[in-house]
Amino acid sequence: MLVLLATLTPVSAGAPAATRAVIVQARDTETALRVVREAGGRITHELRIIDSVAARLTPVQLGSVRHRPEISQIYEDRAVAVASNGAGDPVNPYPALIGADRLHDEGITGWGVTVAVIDTGFHSKANDKFRLLSHYNAITDQDLSVNNHSDLHGHGSHVQSIILNDSIGEQGAGFNGIAPEAELVAVKAFPDSGAGTYADVIRGLDYVVANQALYGIRVLNLSFGAQPISHYWDDPLNQAVMAAWQAGIVVVASAGNFGPEAMTIGVPGNVPYVITVGAMSDAYTPEDPTDDYVTSFSAAGPTYEGFIKPEVVAPGGHITAKMDHGAKLAVEHPEFHHDGRYFTMSGTSQAAAMVSGAAALMLQADPSLSADDVKCRLMWSARPAVAGDGSIAYSVFQQGSGLIDVYRAAHASIQGCGNLGLDVNADLDGNGHFGGRAHQLADGTFFIDGLDGYAWDGSYAWNEGYLWPDGYIWPDGYIWPEGYIWPDGYIWPDGYIWPDGYIWPDGYIWPDGY
Repeated sequence: MLVLLATLTPVSAGAPAATRAVIVQARDTETALRVVREAGGRITHELRIIDSVAARLTPVQLGSVRHRPEISQIYEDRAVAVASNGAGDPVNPYPALIGADRLHDEGITGWGVTVAVIDTGFHSKANDKFRLLSHYNAITDQDLSVNNHSDLHGHGSHVQSIILNDSIGEQGAGFNGIAPEAELVAVKAFPDSGAGTYADVIRGLDYVVANQALYGIRVLNLSFGAQPISHYWDDPLNQAVMAAWQAGIVVVASAGNFGPEAMTIGVPGNVPYVITVGAMSDAYTPEDPTDDYVTSFSAAGPTYEGFIKPEVVAPGGHITAKMDHGAKLAVEHPEFHHDGRYFTMSGTSQAAAMVSGAAALMLQADPSLSADDVKCRLMWSARPAVAGDGSIAYSVFQQGSGLIDVYRAAHASIQGCGNLGLDVNADLDGNGHFGGRAHQLADGTFFIDGLDGYAWDGSYAWNEGYLWPDGYIWPDGYIWPEGYIWPDGYIWPDGYIWPDGYIWPDGYIWPDGY
């Protein structure tokens, strides 16, 4: 399986002689700039969204900066990479599977809603019909023209096409994305190789938040992930993501392709505020829901802090969308490229794109919705997979509330049920951090404090498919118990070791590889 990976770890003492790429955080960006410059370091990025700068420092300079009282944290800026794999028919059944086609028939198409996508860039040949408002390169800190082909990798084009494609009837084929009349802000934070840095991604997040009002950005898609190596609030990428949520942007993150084991949700999907999306699929029979299933690659919760993730699942298996024939993925894997325009691959990246499109539809239907209410209604309206006897087929740690039903979500009236007990302002200010209600017994079983019937031993059982029925009501309610203030010194029964290695944005899976 190919995945997107990058690592962020606290800087260790034994630095090599060469300069190191680091992220320096202080009480504000100006202070970080001043301290690094006084030490003689070279500034590469101003990351105002998290009061930081990215810089290259020698070991002597690093030691000088580390001992300055104005500096709160120093992180190593490690690699981030992208990946996904795929072939198929350009007819796309997935708007119908999640109820988006019914909203299209009612004139709800995402019109007037802007979706930002941070990925490998934009390619006008692949997505020439998109309503592109802004095209920004976070790697070079440059605004690009609409006609600039910044995505020579293909992952970003594929994700954008799932959200916004509007080519139904094109040369006798084509398809509509989930929100075919939404507008796009494309941010390139990964180079054409697919391997980038935390600093570039954070600068992309900074751009989105800074330009939220100018372009009317309501939704942000993050189809990448990384294995967590700290609490969610200590990761600078997560801090930038929380700042976007604080600004009122609906942030949709993929769960990661690290499944099916428990506690494999990636960064930034482990942020409790955001909508984290797992992947479901069918057996190449979209008309028959009885063989649908949660994919084995889809990461499962809970998070280290005890939050139930993912919140929902969406189609993420053998998804066909647009990609230019010259893109790196299309050239390397022509067997998955169709008709010179379409590419098929699987992953939670694709599932997240489905939910970003769904959020755009909901916000056109009701522009007054807050980010918390979009999350609330998506969870409330989702349909969990059930077995023949009516029991839940997958743990809530695998499917969350279930498969999204955006038609129900857009017509719902419920409010006030998203992110109960959490406070993003306190999280970002450092005045309070939060934990969820999931716990683990000594025998490895996971359970939810205060709710019976949701124990899970962490296993994944392959099956021939389960139903995702309409109208299913969770026995104890669809909204999981609210968060609580994180206690100092909390330890899982057997301990938990943060994995070493690189962080991967979710990546993608070959159609036959799940």
